[in-house]
Amino acid sequence: MATLASAAEDAGAAGVWATDHLFWKAPAGECVTTVAVAAAATRSAVVGTCVLQLPLRAPAAVAKQAAALQLLSGGRFVLGVGVGSHPREYELAGAPFHTRGKALDAGIAALQDAWATSGRHSDYRIEPAAPVPLWVGGSSRAAIRRAAASGDGWVPVFVSPEELAVSIGELERATVAAGRSFDAVFPAVVMVTTVGDDPVGAAAAGTRWLSALYGIPPKAFGRHLVAGPAEHCALAAARYVNAGAAHVIVFVAGDDVLEQFRALTAAYDRLAIPGDPLASVQDMAGVGT
Repeated sequence: MATLASAAEDAGAAGVWATDHLFWKAPAGECVTTVAVAAAATRSAVVGTCVLQLPLRAPAAVAKQAAALQLLSGGRFVLGVGVGSHPREYELAGAPFHTRGKALDAGIAALQDAWATSGRHSDYRIEPAAPVPLWVGGSSRAAIRRAAASGDGWVPVFVSPEELAVSIGELERATVAAGRSFDAVFPAVVMVTTVGDDPVGAAAAGTRWLSALYGIPPKAFGRHLVAGPAEHCALAAARYVNAGAAHVIVFVAGDDVLEQFRALTAAYDRLAIPGDPLASVQDMAGVGT
């Protein structure tokens, strides 16, 4: 993991992210521990969770972990949180699935309260502690409202650039309605991609990989996967940036994560796109980021 995180940063990644599953169908690293290793192995890249299923955990423990990672990483940690979508995982963790949205709202409030009030307690407290950037994951309207009300960032997955542009407009309006500045929430996105010279072959390989990961038929991922030569995938990343994404997390649907990411970043650099959008690398299987 340390070697992979360092190599990703050297390849141009401005962020290294880990996903979260307490129970899964295959081996998966624990999310916060994985991020800690990545933080120790990198110099300037953002390190974060994309996303930690907060309803499966005690908020006080997460608040302490997040505050520690923020301190030890030199302020590079981002805590992405969400609800997940796997009832069996909730069952095995002993957490109710159908009220997970309310649990996430309560958990976010508990995190922010722990970071804000720890220094004012005179007895037991979480210290040192400082506010940690909190990104809300999910593409639903509920996730957008949640990010607008209490998040520092918003990070959806399985959305097209066109859908992202519409949703960012909704996010800005919801943020203003919540009494905050329209630009108070940092817009990010996860781009799911498989890089390969043969577009048909890359699409087939990527959807098979995603099917094996999630246990869903490959055709379910067809419209969500960006697949093809590196130049094609780089242009897709540029479309996300043009749609309003300030941070693009690259979810490589394949085992050769670094090879595909290096090809993508090289192609993106050749586009000479104005600005400096952040690029990241993520392996949702949990074996790498």
